[in-house]
Amino acid sequence: MDAPLDRINFLKDEINKSNYKYYVEENPYLSDFEYDKMFAELKELEEKYPLLKTPDSPTQRVGSVSEKFFPYTHKYRLYSLDNTYNEQELEKWYERVTKECGNNVDLVCELKIDGLAIALTYEKGIFIRGVTRGDGITGEDITTNLKTVKAIPLKLFEPADIEVRGEIYMPKTSFEKLNEENLKKGEKIFANPRNAASGSIRQLDSTITAKRDLSIFVYSSVFENTLNAPKTHYESMMYLKKLGFKINPNIRLCKNIKEAIEYCKEWDLKRADLNYATDGVVIKVNNLLFQEDLGFTSRAPKWATAFKFPPEEVTTKLLDIELNIGKSGAVTPVAILDPVQLAGSTVSRASLHNFDEIKRLDVRIGDTVLIKKAAEIIPKVIKVMENPEHENLPEYVPPTRCPACNSLLTTRPGEVNLYCENDSCSQQTIAKIEFWVSKEAMDIDFIGPSIIQQLYENRFISNAVDLYRLTMQDFMQLDGVKEKSAYNMYNSIQNSKTRPLNRLLTAFAIRHIGKETAELLAENFTNLDEIMTANIETLSAIDGIGSKMAESVYEFFHNENNLHLIKELKNLGLNPASKAVKKSDKLTGKTFVLTGTLQNMTRDKASEIIKELGGKTSSSVSKNTSYVIAGENPGSKLDKAQNLGVIILTEDEFLAMIEEDL
Repeated sequence: MDAPLDRINFLKDEINKSNYKYYVEENPYLSDFEYDKMFAELKELEEKYPLLKTPDSPTQRVGSVSEKFFPYTHKYRLYSLDNTYNEQELEKWYERVTKECGNNVDLVCELKIDGLAIALTYEKGIFIRGVTRGDGITGEDITTNLKTVKAIPLKLFEPADIEVRGEIYMPKTSFEKLNEENLKKGEKIFANPRNAASGSIRQLDSTITAKRDLSIFVYSSVFENTLNAPKTHYESMMYLKKLGFKINPNIRLCKNIKEAIEYCKEWDLKRADLNYATDGVVIKVNNLLFQEDLGFTSRAPKWATAFKFPPEEVTTKLLDIELNIGKSGAVTPVAILDPVQLAGSTVSRASLHNFDEIKRLDVRIGDTVLIKKAAEIIPKVIKVMENPEHENLPEYVPPTRCPACNSLLTTRPGEVNLYCENDSCSQQTIAKIEFWVSKEAMDIDFIGPSIIQQLYENRFISNAVDLYRLTMQDFMQLDGVKEKSAYNMYNSIQNSKTRPLNRLLTAFAIRHIGKETAELLAENFTNLDEIMTANIETLSAIDGIGSKMAESVYEFFHNENNLHLIKELKNLGLNPASKAVKKSDKLTGKTFVLTGTLQNMTRDKASEIIKELGGKTSSSVSKNTSYVIAGENPGSKLDKAQNLGVIILTEDEFLAMIEEDL
């Protein structure tokens, strides 16, 4: 037995060493051939001698399928960080630190990785558990998925008992490759590398996670045995590196806030050259005793702050203006750009909003334009750059006819958009189907734009109802669709038949009726039939539904074509679930507005929780708003709330408010 054990241990050590060299040090140790040969031999030996298989074996990185992730309470809370946005705010933070700790306080600067925060637990040097940040108190156990990330050591170089915090991320090049592959397969396109990393690490099938190129940078640790623990943060990071963890190579020890500010300025200019997304710098007090003295607020450490980079802006050439027809018939101009890197992804398209905006900016095809990402997500054109050639370019003339069906375009009173009023317009029909399957509406996975385009062009579908007539065989006739993909698409459609009533109402895309109004209707009526038979007076009596909305709902459900489609949906088995039961009346009478990006949940999830606790959500701030929950990169809603004196909550303050009910 000694010979197989010795050989297994040798193979494990060599493969683990190779993973460390390749994924942490980025310095290959074994050739692909040697690595694959050793891995195959190890797998064969472990199958022959199953008692010799251990949790730290590289073969445990392959993955498996789980029914769900289970909640796990963190032993040590994971706090958020307070943000700063300019030199003055950084200097004020440092003044508070030095007032408490003395004048000479060293700082450590690290790039703030735009990824997914996790906590890793090791016992005697063996990786035993990995948990998402969650709300900082409770996260989800995703150990199996994290084992597939090869930059995470399964066994440390020393037998330490330690909890390590880190940020899972996807390299920019891997993000671009994933989106290209998904586009070809008609699968989900991720908005940015952070979303791609988050979606990949939370797959129930961890074999999918294993195929995604994920990595990690660790940024802090908690030692079980503090007797010989490092005395400074910088020393602790060097120790983590010694144990086999991947730390960001751009970490820097600074003598004071002036040096830290220089670091922030330096990386604001250089961040575009990195192969990972960073949205700022984390600045920490180096001395761990000082950190202990400074302590925490209810949501964040006083000894650290995050400096957020300003939104990235780049110039590029506008090659063309494409016209898109939306689900309502609205014609939207889209800038087609010379591809350029912006905030972590390649951008080749950007919003121009509407034709009035084109006129205001005097955008012309051939111009050099300045673009940025709104809320770090949606690229938009914000300015035409000065150029002598601009005056020689022809002014842009808005269209008079629909580019898809050649119908005469119209305007509507009080609106700036141009509209195609032809219900049979192919682009408008496809847009309606794309909206039907979206997360906001019926939430049908695996049916992306390219799949919908193929289904429509091959005459498998002519509207959203036809999705429910499709068979697996229909999907398998499409380009690039194999049996497993066809199975996933078919089942996702079938599963959508019992989506809640509010989702079905949203999917109908009734004019003037958005997601929140659909939720109001679902809260005030038991089923679809009740809404269909309600008169305008009954609909108008609902708080939050005005006369224009009521008329629009009434007209939709008294249109013969719509009634026919609804009858077909019912015949095909669509049976929307009744609304969720309220958990409590804790937030009854309170109206919330959400703005910015939340870290621990989507805004939809936050809205769902608010409603379960008796509260309401609104899309706009008014004097009747009780609270505004402000995430990262909040928009104009935050300014309006401040002007009206509305109470503003951080995400952590909101979570603390509802903590007992989660």
